[in-house]
Amino acid sequence: MNKYKYAIEIGGSYTKIYVKDNGFALCEPTLVSAEPTPQGYQIIGLGSEAKAMLGKTNDSVEVFSPVSNGQIKNYEYTKALLMHFFEKLDFKKNRDSILVLVNCGLSQKDKESFLSLLYEIGFKEVMLIPTVFCSLIGAGKNISSTKANMVVNIGGGSTDIAVINMNSIVKGATLGLGGRAVDVAIANTIAYNNGLVIGLGTSEKLKAEVGSLYPNDTLNMEVTGVDIESKIPRSYIISSNDLLVVLEPFFDEIIRSIDVTITSLPPEITTDIINNGVLFVGGMSNITGLDYYLKNHFKYPFKIVEDCENVSILGAGKLLDDPQLLEKIYENT
Repeated sequence: MNKYKYAIEIGGSYTKIYVKDNGFALCEPTLVSAEPTPQGYQIIGLGSEAKAMLGKTNDSVEVFSPVSNGQIKNYEYTKALLMHFFEKLDFKKNRDSILVLVNCGLSQKDKESFLSLLYEIGFKEVMLIPTVFCSLIGAGKNISSTKANMVVNIGGGSTDIAVINMNSIVKGATLGLGGRAVDVAIANTIAYNNGLVIGLGTSEKLKAEVGSLYPNDTLNMEVTGVDIESKIPRSYIISSNDLLVVLEPFFDEIIRSIDVTITSLPPEITTDIINNGVLFVGGMSNITGLDYYLKNHFKYPFKIVEDCENVSILGAGKLLDDPQLLEKIYENT
């Protein structure tokens, strides 16, 4: 088990790669840009290059993620994207091996897609590891303990909810709710309420800079879009309250799912969760005011983990250095 050199988290928003003995090596958008040609669609941008094209190309160019809800939606584009990333690293084809972080609710068919893809790229050995294990390890939790821990990973494409003890998942679920869905909902809400069409890049920036779960936050940002009626560009100031109608239902649904999970557990495990608190990780856990929201809407103790957007890949890096723990997890998944 000490043969694994790489760990990769292929998220709905970003792909992150950790290299044994070198650390956190890459973080780029999980995006591809392509345009139609007589021979079919041709890739014109990958990763950061593709993201730079959002909203800045003609209508024929598409910028999209080939991975959604933790699943490979377009095999060939995902392969091209990952090959592009590994070309930037000291990857040795047919010699290096890799850990792939995946959702805990991934189907066998989807698991086989990930395995086939990484083997095709040229990895000698490929192991799939549920991201939630790495989230807890990165947060400094002992997953081998008989005491259960609960983690909620709110990522770009999906949300994982899992209860773990003794190196295995007691209860786990994956929700098709993530930061990209919020970006789309923000764009749709602004179009409906303000008659303004904005791109997903602008929507993502609004979420990061103005999004807040505080009910009376005064954050605001001026955005430029296209007027739905006149088709003429115009600007509008978007406030935090404009986005609250999107963010609250998103987190309400996640909280409901956590409640359902906890109420289905044996009393002894529920006691562990109350004692240890529920850990929140993933990029959407960075949203302003989440602590306030959870204190007012969540009935269990909780902690928003520091560096929550990177804790999972950093936990995977720790696993690369702990072959015994890696083997125990593998035996239980």
